[in-house]
Amino acid sequence: MQTVGNITGYVDLAQILLYVFWIFFAGLIYYLVQEGHREGYPLESSSSGRAVVKGFPIPEPKTFLLEGGRSVTVPDLMRKEPSYNAVATSPTSGAPIEPKGDAMLAAVGPGAYSSREDVPEMTGHGKPLIQPLRVVSDYTVASQDVDPRGLPVMAGDGKQGGTVKDIWIDSAEMMFRYLEVEVAGGKTVLLPMMFSVIRRNQVEVHSVYARHFAAVPALRNPDQITKLEEEKISAYYGGGTFYADAKRSEPLI
Repeated sequence: MQTVGNITGYVDLAQILLYVFWIFFAGLIYYLVQEGHREGYPLESSSSGRAVVKGFPIPEPKTFLLEGGRSVTVPDLMRKEPSYNAVATSPTSGAPIEPKGDAMLAAVGPGAYSSREDVPEMTGHGKPLIQPLRVVSDYTVASQDVDPRGLPVMAGDGKQGGTVKDIWIDSAEMMFRYLEVEVAGGKTVLLPMMFSVIRRNQVEVHSVYARHFAAVPALRNPDQITKLEEEKISAYYGGGTFYADAKRSEPLI
């Protein structure tokens, strides 16, 4: 007796649909894995620096059109990564690394950062997202909060690193992102709000010492900050949590 849906005595429509689903799902997994290899490859050995994984399956290069007429093509297996400013403490795999040169600027460990675009992040209206209050005068500090402008910035060693000159606001999130600090010699640097504690009479930052403010990565434009500059500045203070003092990188016990 013929059963409805049976094509032969051994194969029916449900079984065929199951096979089709398996083939589709396998193809979907292959596609997602391939697309996931557009960026971040090739992986490089931390000890030898040679490419060890190119990310099979390697997708065909695809060009993405960006805002402002710019474009980016990925994957780019010929790209040159920044120099690796650290050495392994031993030739064994997984050995701890030690930064070369100025540990605060070595871009390793807690001071590592991503190589984002060296352009400001923009709003939907084509204006820089993060700007100082002297430029965007429509914003100000709430009357019930402490206005840090003019307050001394006390570093982790108990010494004054500078004086708050201005505040930079993120107009999308409606929150302050950076304090602009004037240091010795009239130079100004940015201090991320997340690394600072605002008191009524001073601003405290524990990740760096007073002498470190002079070497904070500078801005190309005094009234704008690019995405890459944001990474470098935050990484500098992050690196200070471990490298500002040699004692911080020593074992606790």
